Amino acid sequence: MTADSAWLGLQRLPEVTVHASGVLAQTIRAELRQIRRFRTDVQVAVCTVARVRETALWREVEAALPEYGLGVEGFVVVRRGNDLVVAAEGGHGLLYGYFYLLRYFEWMTDDFSVVERPAVPIRMLDHWDELSGEVQRGYSGNSIFFRDGEVVDDLTRVRSYARLLASVGINAVALATAELPDVARLAGVFREYGIALNLAVDFVDDPRDERVVRWWAATIARVYDVVPDLGGLVLRTAPDPEAANLLARAVAPYGGTIFWRCSGADFRQDWRDRRTDRARAAYDAVVPLDGRFEENVVVQLPHGPLEFQVREPVSPLFAELQETVFGVELQVTQEYSGQQRDLCYLGPWWREILQFDTSGSNGYQGATVADRIGAIVADRIGAIVAVSNIGDDPNWTGHKLAQSNLYAFGRLAWDPAVDPVSLLHEWAAATFAMDDRTRGELVAIMAGSWHTYERYTAPLGVGYMVTPGSHYGPSVNGYEFSDTGRYHFADRYGVGVDRTVKTGSGLTAQYPEPLASRYEDPYSCPDELLLFFHHVPYDHVLQSGVTVLQHIYDTHFQGYAEVEAMVERWQAIADRFEPAVRHNVTARFEQQLANAREWRDQVNTFFHRLSGVADARGRTIHR
Repeated sequence: MTADSAWLGLQRLPEVTVHASGVLAQTIRAELRQIRRFRTDVQVAVCTVARVRETALWREVEAALPEYGLGVEGFVVVRRGNDLVVAAEGGHGLLYGYFYLLRYFEWMTDDFSVVERPAVPIRMLDHWDELSGEVQRGYSGNSIFFRDGEVVDDLTRVRSYARLLASVGINAVALATAELPDVARLAGVFREYGIALNLAVDFVDDPRDERVVRWWAATIARVYDVVPDLGGLVLRTAPDPEAANLLARAVAPYGGTIFWRCSGADFRQDWRDRRTDRARAAYDAVVPLDGRFEENVVVQLPHGPLEFQVREPVSPLFAELQETVFGVELQVTQEYSGQQRDLCYLGPWWREILQFDTSGSNGYQGATVADRIGAIVADRIGAIVAVSNIGDDPNWTGHKLAQSNLYAFGRLAWDPAVDPVSLLHEWAAATFAMDDRTRGELVAIMAGSWHTYERYTAPLGVGYMVTPGSHYGPSVNGYEFSDTGRYHFADRYGVGVDRTVKTGSGLTAQYPEPLASRYEDPYSCPDELLLFFHHVPYDHVLQSGVTVLQHIYDTHFQGYAEVEAMVERWQAIADRFEPAVRHNVTARFEQQLANAREWRDQVNTFFHRLSGVADARGRTIHR
């Protein structure tokens, strides 16, 4: 089956001259042989800085080069009249410059100079694909990499995927460990697009046992013999942090990196205990280890304390860690945000996370999450990582429109300040053959879909009101009495989790001032996080001026109404899309409407029965 070309199917270029050599220069030449062409008077050259004097604009390019250099992945683009040059230090920068040219060429109508460098050095996608072909947290079919215990014979689709990733600036992937010859085959495909292969491993042994140390040293040596440019290892599960240091020492001679996934997911508590709190777990585990990791360890932190809920605060660890290199982990796969059945464009949420001021001081320079990840600590570098959302579904992501999340992740990992709505316009223009008015309608449908999803699901920062196991659809008490924690503490008087220092679990103290005081006080705590940090009466008045209970009713009715409006707007433009896209998106919207209705009715009915307080607007609540 031919892979969906996603956002690379419509773009085109004129003739391009390449002044460079090496593997990635060959990739660019291969790209140019298959890309759609058109005639123009513009003369385009792609060249290394060392050969820039072979081009007509060499003086202009040299003048545009920054004093600090372009680095391995940076590039410069200069246009003057009918001459245009893309220049970089080497192959990686040239490849990203080529895809920049492909993305924007038809909009490059005036003279300009632009310098691009990624904000964060490592931009990686984790794949939880099993060798059997199943995909953990996967909602787009089976694995494109593995089947029946081994790597697939035909890697054509893997190559298409590598091309998609490189086009948006992804430079690393993590996959399950397979037989070494197969690992080498996969690494070879990704190498063509400047993407480093990392292997995901589960570490369950005692890292202090010398026999374990020797076994891992020998095993890693064999892997690097076969794949000398292996990026490193991702510790998918490793309860003992010393495992990260053991492996870091083993990969250090080869220039490898260890990514230790730190989470509170394995936290267990008695649901009767109101003071113990899963949201504290990652902080309590990692802060005592600050400065105790090897130089080539990146601590991979979920973006929030409860991991990937549709609304939660940014993890306090991003402000606290001072001597440890860390990366933020996001989820492109929509585990808790609709699982690629419901439309939920996550670009605005990710930008909000990456631009969050960890100091709480409203714009302190260098204090955003993205700044802290991109900063060099003792010559070590951080990462932006996410769990991928692709599978062997014909359109990669199950829901055709969910391709936008993969696109947005790559572009935001490269530039965390970019406007996510602008990214939607970019993606839509590159993906669909349509007029500007239709594109504007599609973007309008998609741009606010995260907020819509938040409105009809869990309110005001409450998490885990989902069906246990599948995590799709509502189950208000599904996890409330489990051994992983409690998430809403709803009773006849009020709702929310008390995480204050004064009367609760003390999570607010894990944040720096003034954030700690802001979160501690229910009257200064942001409305959207109120029930994450506070247990309040139903008649508590939000900063918006309505009570908590009325807000719950209003937003769930509003969320459902917004999905109805999305469906109507889609129906008005659906005939302008190809049949496969039209049928796919229409079917997904039908499912989303049913899901939103179920969320609205279950959540509103639950709180009405518990509180005994009617909706002030007299709307139908099932009693």
